[in-house]
Amino acid sequence: MIRIAPLGRALAVAAAATLALAACGGGEDSAAPSASAPAPAASSAAPAAAQGDGVLTIGTLLPQTGSLAFLGPPEFAGVKLAVKEINDAGGVLGKPVTEIDTDSGDTSTNIASQSVDKLLQQKADVVVGAASSSVSLSVIDKITGAGVVQISPANTSDQFTTYDDKGLYFRTAPPDVLQGRVLGDLILADGNDTVGILALQDAYGTGLADNVQKAVEGGGGEVVEKVIYDPKAADYSADVAKIKEKNPKAVALIGFDETKKIVPELVKQGLTAKKVKYYFVDGNLHNYGTGKDGFPKGTLDGAKGTQPGAQVSDDFKEKLKSVDPGLKDFNYGPESYDATILTALAATAAKSDLGKDIAAHLKEVSTGGEKCKDFKSCADLLAAGKDIDFDGASGPIEFNDAGDPAEATIGIYEYGADNNNKNTSFNTGKIAG
Repeated sequence: MIRIAPLGRALAVAAAATLALAACGGGEDSAAPSASAPAPAASSAAPAAAQGDGVLTIGTLLPQTGSLAFLGPPEFAGVKLAVKEINDAGGVLGKPVTEIDTDSGDTSTNIASQSVDKLLQQKADVVVGAASSSVSLSVIDKITGAGVVQISPANTSDQFTTYDDKGLYFRTAPPDVLQGRVLGDLILADGNDTVGILALQDAYGTGLADNVQKAVEGGGGEVVEKVIYDPKAADYSADVAKIKEKNPKAVALIGFDETKKIVPELVKQGLTAKKVKYYFVDGNLHNYGTGKDGFPKGTLDGAKGTQPGAQVSDDFKEKLKSVDPGLKDFNYGPESYDATILTALAATAAKSDLGKDIAAHLKEVSTGGEKCKDFKSCADLLAAGKDIDFDGASGPIEFNDAGDPAEATIGIYEYGADNNNKNTSFNTGKIAG
């Protein structure tokens, strides 16, 4: 377990400084849904799942629209890169892997439910997504109830650790108990003993806010105000006013795209980055810039944030750009790549594309065997009768019995005057519980 220490102790089990990694589809096989028509109820009966037809079909349920749309491009790129490498190496079960891309939208729509229906109708064996924990919670029963594996590259809500998912839900991002510890201790280590928290009202926001509060208070600090806000609100002046009234030294902002509205309100009410220290999380750790869609120069200067995931090498960034030359952010691209590779290896090991067979082999291909780092070398070892341990682009992924990574890395990032962020360190260790 990583135990992030209070003031005076080391921030993590291991840390390495770097200047890599900016802040966290399509194609002829894509099948993106239309967002214009009314969506059916999320509880509608699920279509029949694929029944081992010998073709591994991977469906994506990732954000093309909505409050996490900035995460979509790197996630789609990660899946597409993985599928290309898998098929270049001969595919799975002797046949090319099929990819079907859909939009997850966000919790303000039923796009995800429509997309899942489409993926199940097209006999997806694996669903990669969603990015949002709340969106995944809205469709997990439909996916796993159909006997299909769901593997998310970005879900971090603690709720999934104990969710009754029939053994079919996995994730390549760590639960927020870890990110909360890292962020809480970072805030304290920077000398902030009074903290205000602004968190969106959903499973991700409230769960991460609770974990940050535990870390701050466990380290001797005080959360002077915690405001859970409506992400659909048109105005955040009252929410910010509650924080301002308590005069904290730091503000932890746990949210998504609504951050673009909250930050100007903080500035308007005098809570500038020069007066209080801003702290972001993976949901809003974005390169905002200073253009017409960004913030005025210096708005975020000195702000910091946390992001699950190991250092992304320049080589891997270039590989992602080879499938999407326009990429600027790389958040959860490695985790999406690893999720796709792992499910393909599990299907290879199982000699089956049936969901329950893939799920039964995911832990096996991620732990305890001979190390390998790409699909071809791993598949060659499996063909030779060897046990394998895939270590991916996002770091060592060893699934525990809950389908969570047993080991994880959290990166720490800092913003400059240009409102873009750079990595300053990584913290890696085992997660227990």
